Amino acid sequence: MAYDVAAVRAHFPALREGAAHFDGPGGAQVPDVVADAVRDTLISAVSNRGSVTASERRAEEIVRTARRTMAEFLNAGSIVFGRSMTQLTYDFARTLSKNWRPGDEIVVTRIDHDANIRPWVQAAEAARATVRWASFDRTTGELPVESVTKLLSDRTRVVAITAASNLLGTRPNIAEIARAAHEMAAFVYVDGVHYTPHVPVDVEALDADFFVCSPYKFLGPHLGVLAAAPELLETLRPDKLLPSTNAVPERFELGTLPYELLAGTTAAVEFMRSLDGLEEYELELREKMEHGLRELGVRIYSKASSRTPTVLFSVDGLEPAEVYRRLGAEGVNAPAGHFYALECSRWLGLGDKGAVRAGIGPYTDESDVDRLLQAVAKLR
Repeated sequence: MAYDVAAVRAHFPALREGAAHFDGPGGAQVPDVVADAVRDTLISAVSNRGSVTASERRAEEIVRTARRTMAEFLNAGSIVFGRSMTQLTYDFARTLSKNWRPGDEIVVTRIDHDANIRPWVQAAEAARATVRWASFDRTTGELPVESVTKLLSDRTRVVAITAASNLLGTRPNIAEIARAAHEMAAFVYVDGVHYTPHVPVDVEALDADFFVCSPYKFLGPHLGVLAAAPELLETLRPDKLLPSTNAVPERFELGTLPYELLAGTTAAVEFMRSLDGLEEYELELREKMEHGLRELGVRIYSKASSRTPTVLFSVDGLEPAEVYRRLGAEGVNAPAGHFYALECSRWLGLGDKGAVRAGIGPYTDESDVDRLLQAVAKLR
């Protein structure tokens, strides 16, 4: 069955404003079913989790359902919820680094979002551990497996790596890198924020010890999700309040969970599951967009053989911010910047200004791509 983008778009009230949204990599638009789930929870009787009153039981069921749904969606063991991927990564970097010693090594990559770099760099500094940097190919946008594996040693404690670059879309070979890291008894912490909206996720197949993502990137509310094996989480001792539970995964969650956002996350996952043929559809639109941009003579930086439907480009003679502004005036939302992938932008030679990023999502259609290309043509 062909992907029915018109039926999908009918679920997104925000699209009625008329903009062509290529800003999904920074946060997707939300379908009505997700908004309804959030609203319904907020106007329902909900208390702190428990088993005595109906409102307690409702809260308990919302949490249990969200954990189960996310675990199934990611093919993962245990689910930890947090305010954001950044917050979760800082929390886990602090927790893991309690066991680091001077001379231990942490591997990060220049293609990652800073949320999967700075927490590890700062934790390493505090523990007097060494940071090893894996670089990607500036010309192709590829992060070769050996660029990471050559840095591994028996002192490597964590390899922090993205499953898909939020700036370039590049998808490194996580499973092969993880295999090599595990041979050195290192943990693999995978940023799946930009990967999860576009690719069926299988944390077990990726062989990731920790996998983090953000529901607001896959049509849900603002929240962070971490997946890991419960057996692994049992070995970690995070800082927490004395009266709070010591059970896994709750001991990693600070304070009362946002029940309405968990309900929205469940609804977002269920909606994503209904989108048969999404990956193929998005890649077809990406090819159309890239072909059109090349014909217009713009500079494209996204060139890796395996990547998401995300294109980073610049227009010679125009600052990225100016391109962004002029596209916006045409009703095309394609922002510019480094998008917190600061090391990546600098490594590409784009400095802190970055470039223009156009991302395709479940609600993008051919007319959106046409509008983008027409707007870019006016810049020439």
